[in-house]
Amino acid sequence: MRYIIIGAGAIGGTVGGRLAEFGHEVVLVARGAHHDALRDEGLRLTTTEGTRTHRLPVVTGPAELGELRADDVLFLAVKTQDSTAALDAWSGRPVAGGGTAGQRLPLVCAQNGVESERMALRRFRRVYAMCVYLPASHVEPGAVAAPNGPYTGMLHLGRYPHGTDGTAAQIAADLESAKFLAPVVPDVLRWKYGKLLSNLANAIEAATGTIKDDAGRALFARARAEGEAVLAAAGIEVAGDAEQQEARAEVRFDPFDGSERGGGSSWQSLTRGTGTIESDYLNGEIALLGRLHGVATPVNDALQEVANAFARERRPAGSMTVAELTELVERAEPVADTDPGA
Repeated sequence: MRYIIIGAGAIGGTVGGRLAEFGHEVVLVARGAHHDALRDEGLRLTTTEGTRTHRLPVVTGPAELGELRADDVLFLAVKTQDSTAALDAWSGRPVAGGGTAGQRLPLVCAQNGVESERMALRRFRRVYAMCVYLPASHVEPGAVAAPNGPYTGMLHLGRYPHGTDGTAAQIAADLESAKFLAPVVPDVLRWKYGKLLSNLANAIEAATGTIKDDAGRALFARARAEGEAVLAAAGIEVAGDAEQQEARAEVRFDPFDGSERGGGSSWQSLTRGTGTIESDYLNGEIALLGRLHGVATPVNDALQEVANAFARERRPAGSMTVAELTELVERAEPVADTDPGA
């Protein structure tokens, strides 16, 4: 198999670098300054073993690869707000022997949230969902850090919307050869919804920095309680905290230089100044389900709005205090669902 990593950032760069390190064929897909750094200097991947530079093929899009191979695996690791453009770019590409990528090739959605799989299934026949637990950072072009051990990450994998098959087993075997844990499970969405509840903290981190005090933890607990209520109302099964912690016990943040872990993926988006953030598909997913099932979600509504404002206005990550953010949340009240013309 050749792995085409669409979005070679924190997650994609780590997975691609590790696979290449252990002998698997990898192509990286990136844009802008990150693409240029990867092309000119290689991928600098920091793990618990230190920093290695991987000189890998890198492209900005599918046209540079020409006809795709029948053994290609497309590994989608862009943020969800970038999924539609990426899926449209790759789904119609021709594959050796006939047909298109959307008709023939497996696509793995290695992203936060639960929306990209639905987007992908409109364009690809063979969609795989992946629940990613892989503390990693990408804030500098060409550089990715994932100092976790003894395994680099936990990557639950399965067919979307459910089930397993031989392709999933082969992908998992390749990942496990590269220092990942990669259980193949028939209910991968149960794990992704469990991760979604944790990702409700991303907006808090983006605005105020890493959550370290009781006030930040209390705000996250309120957002999570809304999420749990919404998922229960929707009848969605979720992997519990104890089950997740047990599964991830062998993926521990362990930097050799003693540094502290930085912010999560949303904080990193702000730090890189991308102008976008994934909150519509994290806190916004809870808001959507709340509206569909009649559950008020004022905390997640407010966090989604604040995170989007930070990205739109390119405000520095962590430039708001927890007290200021909590005050904004307190002022947010559920808007009554009324018809102004009634």
